[in-house]
Amino acid sequence: MPKTNPTVDVYFRTAKKWQEELHKLRRIILACQLTEELKWGKPSYTFQKSNIVIIIPLKECCALMFCKGALLNDPNGVLVKPGENTQAGRWIKFTSVREIAEMETILKAYIYEAIEVEKAGLEVKFKDTSEFRIPEEFQKKLDEIPTLKTAFDALTPGRQRAYILYFSAAKQSKTRESRVEKCMPQIFTGKGLND
Repeated sequence: MPKTNPTVDVYFRTAKKWQEELHKLRRIILACQLTEELKWGKPSYTFQKSNIVIIIPLKECCALMFCKGALLNDPNGVLVKPGENTQAGRWIKFTSVREIAEMETILKAYIYEAIEVEKAGLEVKFKDTSEFRIPEEFQKKLDEIPTLKTAFDALTPGRQRAYILYFSAAKQSKTRESRVEKCMPQIFTGKGLND
């Protein structure tokens, strides 16, 4: 088994939930010869510095997230989009070591396929920001305040998408308006939603 990363060792020792499940996933992944790192506060596994999988503990389960899961074949129908707007990642959730053990062969096959996707240099084709519908409340502000439109257009496509999705997620117009108002100062300073 490849060498473990001491920083990740600490993470696993201090994990509050799903310890056995996390350790089982770790053993399976390391058997596939990936490099272990701690990224985004989670155990992440790379091949030649490219992200392949991440172990994610959640409240109700733990998950194995395939960074380019959208490009994988899924003959077993086990890969799921974490959210409706997720474009690249796909995960498999677990609630017991037994579930993980039963899927070990499948998990290794998916990990090896993910490595092959990386070796081949395949990339997920992301939707262009222009393909996302701008909420009416935000479009109104963009039309009213030309400097806001200029500042928004200067943001990276990822930052633009994050704002559009955040504004759109609100069910009520009043909430969308409030979100737009709150975020305008950040947009003006060139910052993303989570910066």
